[in-house]
Amino acid sequence: MQVSVENVSNLERRLKVSVPAEKLDGEVSSRLRHLGRTAKLKGFRPGKVPAKVIEQRYGQQVRSEVLSDLIGRSFNEALQRESLRPAGQPDIETDGQSKDGEFSFTATFEIVPDFGKIDVSTLKITKVTAEISDEDIDNMIDTLRQQRRSWEPVERAAKQGDLVSIEMVATTDGERVPAEGVDRGTTVIGAGVMLPAMESVLEGMSKDESRTTEVEFPADWRVEKLAGKKASVEVKLVRVAEPKIPEVDQAFVESFGIAGGDIETFRSEVRSNLSRELRGTLMNRLRAEVIDKLVAAHEGTEMPNKLIEAEARGLARQAEKQAAEQGQGDVKINDDTFLPQARKRVAAGLLVTELARQNEIRLDPKRLNETLQLIASTYEEPQQVIDLYRQDQRLMQGLQSRVMEEQVIDWITEHADVTTESKSFAEVMRPGQ
Repeated sequence: MQVSVENVSNLERRLKVSVPAEKLDGEVSSRLRHLGRTAKLKGFRPGKVPAKVIEQRYGQQVRSEVLSDLIGRSFNEALQRESLRPAGQPDIETDGQSKDGEFSFTATFEIVPDFGKIDVSTLKITKVTAEISDEDIDNMIDTLRQQRRSWEPVERAAKQGDLVSIEMVATTDGERVPAEGVDRGTTVIGAGVMLPAMESVLEGMSKDESRTTEVEFPADWRVEKLAGKKASVEVKLVRVAEPKIPEVDQAFVESFGIAGGDIETFRSEVRSNLSRELRGTLMNRLRAEVIDKLVAAHEGTEMPNKLIEAEARGLARQAEKQAAEQGQGDVKINDDTFLPQARKRVAAGLLVTELARQNEIRLDPKRLNETLQLIASTYEEPQQVIDLYRQDQRLMQGLQSRVMEEQVIDWITEHADVTTESKSFAEVMRPGQ
């Protein structure tokens, strides 16, 4: 095998590989002979299909398969020979034909930057810790009670926490909205779902009572005729219902699948669920903290441009898909919008991989299995989830990458300049904290 390397740029390489044509032709012939012994074709006995028929039927397919395998093996061998580490998939160019006794292809790709020996000892990392308290369990149970509340109609005036049904008519610029009939809706007073000016008039109203208030509608209001305008809104209260919160009794506990309705078992289950959520949130916090500091420490290192551009395209397409799913129509997003985020993601991935290589960090099968069990435990049929991961190579590879990254994050934390900050469960779980 002959190999030549061209430096296209600082990180881009063009690798030309030539192998003897007899190697390609020999593998094709070998596979066709094997097919001749096993192929079942109508009109021929097994193992008695003429070689010419096998060639006509399977020749093109077999050659394509052999060509792909040979390119893959030769490319990897060439990389090892030239001590090159690609940062992404190569672009392969070949006509698939033999010439002058040789078959050749060209692979263009970017290589991993030379980070040198990565020193994480100077990274200043803040590691947040938290514990689950009995109060956190009580608060979670109260939340579960609220989620399972029922509503009982009452004849008194509405107050905070009540569920009210209302009818509304707005008037702006002398126009009635809606032109005919009324808009109907329901809300819990104090939940902040309605505009403050409208919700403020509900408290103290009684059934069939009407009040009028002035409302300034936001520019993005869902009703186009009211968007960005000031209107007079007449609100009529149709129904008032107060919440009925279930007691934490046997029936309540059994509704969560706890046989016998044992409250202590229920509290233990709640603690386990909260611990799982806390563990995931703390790891996400630590991951974000470590990645930010690690990438910032290598801000001046050149990263593979094509890899960054591909990542930006992927992020843009993902954003477009989410916009479409949210009913925003056929939105087109410029890839350049995501270039900074894409560079950070690419840098993080390369640095984590390089740290694992330099420090011989290997995937821990036990941790992989524990993570899979943890994911599966959040579903009603855990074993089905486990089987799904084990049968789907893409899912399993994603999980392996996640676990490997967490192992590297833990290694960095062990060797960096770490400050521990203790917070309550509520503080950790609060968005933006």
